[in-house]
Amino acid sequence: MRIAVSVAEKEKARGVESPYFQALLAAGAEGNDIELVSASDAPRVRAEDYDGILFAGGEDVDPAFYGEAKQHESVQDHRPRDEFEFSLLEGALAFRAPILGICRGVQMINVGFGGTLYQDMMEDAQAPLPHQQTNLGKSRQEPTHTVLVTDSESSLGAIVQGACRVNSLHHQAVKRLGRGLKVTARSEDGFVEAVESAGEYPFLMAVQWHPEEMVSNSAEQREIFVRFVEKCRERAARR
Repeated sequence: MRIAVSVAEKEKARGVESPYFQALLAAGAEGNDIELVSASDAPRVRAEDYDGILFAGGEDVDPAFYGEAKQHESVQDHRPRDEFEFSLLEGALAFRAPILGICRGVQMINVGFGGTLYQDMMEDAQAPLPHQQTNLGKSRQEPTHTVLVTDSESSLGAIVQGACRVNSLHHQAVKRLGRGLKVTARSEDGFVEAVESAGEYPFLMAVQWHPEEMVSNSAEQREIFVRFVEKCRERAARR
């Protein structure tokens, strides 16, 4: 089994200390199953060589990819990563590989499916709740608001019964939903917190929070990675 975890360059430098790496280990993957990749690996990384791809958090998506100009100084994009991940997403979908998105991951996937983003939730949508908890002096691991599951028949609905408490580390969010996706959870103030494929697809789940930071304290958050690893292992067996 081979799982690619697409991360920012600085996150790749953390290697096995990366919380994404550690979360996959906690979910049953072996160390040699996991490869952290980034935009600098674009010349050699092909989606078809992996049994699943995790799109991790990090920089903002360039608004040009959803037809907008940059509107706020808070938007910090990294176009090489965008280009790398959109290509990786296209390849993963073509080969029907399991996909898991986290924070930036849900935003990138939504844009990849033709959706748009709030470039800054406070500026563009007057978000009632603070969604960047580190600005409030709270740790990345601390749950700070509730997520409400809106589709009990979804993959997320099979893990979370009704609602769960999550951390919150973002200033952007899904605005117009991409074609082929469905919303499976929202925050207390109404923003999209999770999406999945609306069609028949082996596994495509993306969440706005950071479950990798919470796996040691939450069986629900760990189960997100367990389900993903199981689907990756199934695909590896088929190959």
